[in-house]
Amino acid sequence: MKVNSHENVVTLREVLPLAEAGGYAIGSFSPRYTAMIRHVLRAGQQIRSPLIVQISANEMRWFDSQPAEFAEEFYRCLAEERITVPVVLHLDHTKDPDVIAGAIAAGFTSVMIDRSELPLTENIALSRAIVEYAHPRGASVEAELGRIFSADKLETAEDEELFTVPEEAACFVAETGVDALAVSVGTAHGVYVLRRPRIDVTRLRAIRGLTSVHLVLHGGSGVPPEMIASAIRVAGGGVSKVNIATDLEQALLQALDREERMSNVELEGLPAAQRHIAGAAVEATVTDKIERFLGSAGRAG
Repeated sequence: MKVNSHENVVTLREVLPLAEAGGYAIGSFSPRYTAMIRHVLRAGQQIRSPLIVQISANEMRWFDSQPAEFAEEFYRCLAEERITVPVVLHLDHTKDPDVIAGAIAAGFTSVMIDRSELPLTENIALSRAIVEYAHPRGASVEAELGRIFSADKLETAEDEELFTVPEEAACFVAETGVDALAVSVGTAHGVYVLRRPRIDVTRLRAIRGLTSVHLVLHGGSGVPPEMIASAIRVAGGGVSKVNIATDLEQALLQALDREERMSNVELEGLPAAQRHIAGAAVEATVTDKIERFLGSAGRAG
């Protein structure tokens, strides 16, 4: 059952196997501001890259938007920009099943249930319940095992790190049936200030050796391209989805010569010339990530 009538709006189940087989990853870009959705889509269309457009529950609270509002703007831009590349509309870190249900009803084709703060058995049970709800409605499901450190609490509220245990990952996937698994291997949400980015490729290899689930790297902003490449190229299929949010917002703010983030209403209230400058910065950043980090340019066919 498809949750939308657009043939190119797909699920993680449809795009991530192609990325794994092709040795590239697909960027899961969070525009945060609904006005920037158009520019993420436009960048992917111009260089023929598959895309994932996402927003988390925390980001919706920070930037004052709702799943239905975000989805409505996504589908409007999809039609106006005549987007033909494969795109996933993804709900990132979310704990509330009601928010997930609302997002699926609004046209999200993928959702993430994140109860990684709970004991393994509870995380399994709650994640499995979301899979049982989402799959019959045509949506794919991502979950998280381990805890990914958050520097600014924007995408997730976790402030401690717990690396994913490979054996637990195998059990988790078998018990839940999730389509993708976000793993904690050293990256962090937000801006790297006191710590340096790192990726434990040995741990990734161990996880891949025990499960065939599609692997997701959160905290892709600020990570050097060679580290991303090492995670993608793990034998047997490395990371195939990389989340990028902070870099987009920083590009937007720097282009506007601002330091403090805005709400959706504030951004939309700026003069058209400034919104154009902000959009161009977001487009350029998405293009750079696709070409230099992810290797997905030209893969839309």
